Amino acid sequence: MKLHLQQVSSATEKGRHAVVIMDGAGWHTEDTAHSFHNISIIKLPPYSPELNSIEQVWSWMRQHHLANQAFKDYDEILDKVCSAWNSFLSDTKRVARMCARSWTRLTS
Repeated sequence: MKLHLQQVSSATEKGRHAVVIMDGAGWHTEDTAHSFHNISIIKLPPYSPELNSIEQVWSWMRQHHLANQAFKDYDEILDKVCSAWNSFLSDTKRVARMCARSWTRLTS
């Protein structure tokens, strides 16, 4: 997590401030951002998958690519999930629609 936040911090333009929204995963702790002067953490409330866009992405991948299947081994699982992810990313309008949240827009 610290490495990810370092990348976010480095990519944030001088004079700007980044906000990282985190769910309740065990490694998503607010203190990880303390060493970065240009990052703040907003924690999502528990049991609120509708606020976490990746939950909608996983749902789409299950519905369109991964549901009702048996996999012969780990490599097949990995291949199918990678294929599903690439299919999801192939439509940038879908990505923007499913991952955008009106409450995250800071400018008009």
